[in-house]
Amino acid sequence: MSEIGKSIRIERIMDRQSRNMVIIPMDHGISVGPVTGLVDLPKMVNKVADGGANAVLLQKGMSKHGHRGYGIDVGLIIHMSASTSLAPDPNDKVLVCSVEEAIKLGADAVSIHINIGSETESDQLEQMGMIAENCDHWGMPLLAMMYPRGKNISNSNDPELVAHAARAGAELGADVIKTNYTGDPDTFKDVVSGCPVPVVMAGGPKTETDAEFLEMIRGCIDAGGRGVAIGRNVFQHPDPTKMTRAITKVVHKNASVEEALEELK
Repeated sequence: MSEIGKSIRIERIMDRQSRNMVIIPMDHGISVGPVTGLVDLPKMVNKVADGGANAVLLQKGMSKHGHRGYGIDVGLIIHMSASTSLAPDPNDKVLVCSVEEAIKLGADAVSIHINIGSETESDQLEQMGMIAENCDHWGMPLLAMMYPRGKNISNSNDPELVAHAARAGAELGADVIKTNYTGDPDTFKDVVSGCPVPVVMAGGPKTETDAEFLEMIRGCIDAGGRGVAIGRNVFQHPDPTKMTRAITKVVHKNASVEEALEELK
């Protein structure tokens, strides 16, 4: 029964025609405190839902504040990892939620954050193994944010390191991998081909132009990526609804960057 449960839930966080995902993470408050765009959380959730986002990603305590009860429906992913920018080691992610608690909150999926190459990598991998087992038991889809991060990692977008991180997530039971874009479709294609589960692109730092941002998304899709999980470049955009609509046009309709930019006019 857990297998059908996963299938039913994962359809709530993806487009049924394209089978791709547009996920908007809004969990930044635990890491850096109140951020522009997320002060009025229900308002922002509504904006990205109106733009066609498939799901939003929240920490457990914010689900009660981000739940709207009106407007267009949008999937809910509960993030189970946390650390703050004030910690001695912000790369040390710890579990702050359980799969059972996420079920009680009405989650359609859960996510965890693993920093491959960090000093606490072994602890994080151990946690992921247990969470993956619980997700299989309860029929809960697991999105794993897999990043190469640590004192010996100088380039977190290095294609070989990103491919290793993505594969590690699949090896331990993730249903979807979120990881860094490597900079071009050719190298990101190697990441996707080396990972047997869907890979979605992380948003990374806020880009300078809309065209630059949409070019990365176009490259991800061209490489076989199954969508995006992007926060700041959406909720800090002057018009989050239009930007979400532009993203969905690329991810779900296979539009060109030029066609997507028309949504922002």
